[in-house]
Amino acid sequence: MAANIQVVLREDVEKVGKIGQVVKVKPGFARNFLLPRGLATVATKGNIERIEHEKTAALARAAKLRTSAEAVAQKLSTVAIEIAQPVGEEGKLYGSVTTKDIAAALHAKGYAVDRKKLVLAEPIKTLGEYSVVAKLGPEVSATIKVTVVAK
Repeated sequence: MAANIQVVLREDVEKVGKIGQVVKVKPGFARNFLLPRGLATVATKGNIERIEHEKTAALARAAKLRTSAEAVAQKLSTVAIEIAQPVGEEGKLYGSVTTKDIAAALHAKGYAVDRKKLVLAEPIKTLGEYSVVAKLGPEVSATIKVTVVAK
């Protein structure tokens, strides 16, 4: 019976461990699953040091992205946009206001926000004021005030 071997995880693997951890796994699991997919490397001193360096670099990048996302979120929280749409009876729109329309209005005001980061439960189909959430990063979001008026 073969003994377990030590590997260093390069990514989080469910039920095995987190990134950067040194874990003991069965040789077949390492050889057939972890190593070919690049999820782990054999635990040598050099590999452990390299993974630690990659981990600290990734944490630094994540912190930098978070601070820039928080700065953008602060700016977006003060933004109020107005979208004019053609209206039918009872204040109902002929079409609907989608994230694409909101992203275009933000772009016109000088804010580059990807429409995929805007969260709408459903497209806006009536006149009025709405709050739209922009998810700018993990745990970073901003609320944008959107007013839909008649054209």
